[in-house]
Amino acid sequence: MKNRLLVVFFILMDWLMATLAWVVFYYFRKTSIEKVDFNIGESFYWGVFILPILWLLLYYFQGTYHRIKRLYRFKLFNLTFLGSLIGSVFIFFTLLLDDDISGYQLYYKSIFLLFVIHFLCTFLPRLLFISIMVNRIHSGKNGFKTLLIGGSDKAVEVYNEIIGLRKGTNNFVGFVNINGVDKLLEDRLPYLGHADNLEKVLREQNIEEVIIALESVEHDKLKSIIGRIEGGDLSIKILPDMYDILSGSVKMTNIFGALLIEVNAESMPIWQQAIKRFLDVVLSFIALLLLIPLHIVLAIGVKMSSPGSIFFLQERIGLNGKPFQIIKFRTMFVDSEKSGPQLSSSNDPRITPIGRFMRKLRLDEFPQFMNVLLGEMSLVGPRPERQYYIDKIVQIEPQFLHLTKVRPGITSWGQVKYGYAENVDQMLQRMKFDLLYLKNRTLALDIKIMLYTVIIILKAKGK
Repeated sequence: MKNRLLVVFFILMDWLMATLAWVVFYYFRKTSIEKVDFNIGESFYWGVFILPILWLLLYYFQGTYHRIKRLYRFKLFNLTFLGSLIGSVFIFFTLLLDDDISGYQLYYKSIFLLFVIHFLCTFLPRLLFISIMVNRIHSGKNGFKTLLIGGSDKAVEVYNEIIGLRKGTNNFVGFVNINGVDKLLEDRLPYLGHADNLEKVLREQNIEEVIIALESVEHDKLKSIIGRIEGGDLSIKILPDMYDILSGSVKMTNIFGALLIEVNAESMPIWQQAIKRFLDVVLSFIALLLLIPLHIVLAIGVKMSSPGSIFFLQERIGLNGKPFQIIKFRTMFVDSEKSGPQLSSSNDPRITPIGRFMRKLRLDEFPQFMNVLLGEMSLVGPRPERQYYIDKIVQIEPQFLHLTKVRPGITSWGQVKYGYAENVDQMLQRMKFDLLYLKNRTLALDIKIMLYTVIIILKAKGK
């Protein structure tokens, strides 16, 4: 079963169970707690038609539907228990607190009954579903489509270890090598080519997991490979050395698993990612509405300052390397890049008078709220660059590709620190802060960056 179908089935099951849980609870609440004849009131219909949707939203913000194929029973129990507890408390204070009952002790009984019924109705079908899925994975019928990178003795050793596991989860599709020579796995796995064509192999084979059979001390090769493929739902695992083990880098929950480090660049929890996207949409929509008068004034200023269009559209590289058109107020004279791509500087003669003013206050960036609504950008994230400059930077520092694995932002830590980069060296300096942001992403950090951006705008410290 495809991953998308797994998610749809899981959501449908949760919706049905949330509806059933409310019907069962409503019956017992009337007959056992309120001691009245069972009758269908307004709150019943609220529970049947609205509450299941709210439950699904809660589960979404928990991250329950993210990478369902990698859920395991203990994690599922934790998610269901916490979700049922939070949801039951919310329903109690919104729908049940005004019940006409004889004593406050019945309130405790009511919320406890709601929690138990909803937890059992939700967890038991989930447990059955996940158990069947896990058994299929371990039996090899629905394991993770895996690519092995490497063709040396080390790769053979890793392959044999994983194949010999008591409970395997990998269905090996084939292997690619690094140096074009080592092909010791050819008698065990199909050879899919050289690592130079890695992205093509991943795409064509629908790979879900990559195992890099190199020593973790080979930092240059590891950085290059991980930087190219990291992101999305792809799981990447590498071999640990003794330092990795002693420093606590190796984290394992499966006692039957092979000794591998899972590369996880995503520091922001799923629930925070969901809230971040929700805030992106809501705040951008509000900003576009409130800034309509300012946009009109700026549009008139741009049009009067020099001939040309009001808005400036330029192709930038977004999430997972996908190009998009960034929207800005035009701050330069038309045809300012006749001789090819150029970065702006503090005293750039190509900038119009109104453009210089807008850049100081970052007003030229405001139309990018539309990019946020379209899902191409976020409020906070690494600034998107042109492919021309990405190619230049990657030749010096391949880690720059990490920045394309998340949604780019209107503002960023690097943008707050450096503003508009005037050369490749400044881009590399700004990159350090953006990489640091990726490794420490939280909602709190996003809010702090946005506050500093507001201060820069108010002080007109942009450039």
